[in-house]
Amino acid sequence: MSRQEYIDKYLSKFISRKLIVFVIGSVALFTGNLTGDNWVVVSTAYISIEGFTSIITEVYKSRN
Repeated sequence: MSRQEYIDKYLSKFISRKLIVFVIGSVALFTGNLTGDNWVVVSTAYISIEGFTSIITEVYKSRN
């Protein structure tokens, strides 16, 4: 397995896990199990990590 394939495999698993956490947080917000302040923390973390992984992905694409 090449380095790029290895990175893609594990980044895609990480990204999908983040999305699941974001969706669960949103459902919890709308069902009243999570406060608005806590949801802001979850959504900010999701957006920050998503941006970071996008940057890393682009860096590795430009190197190859």
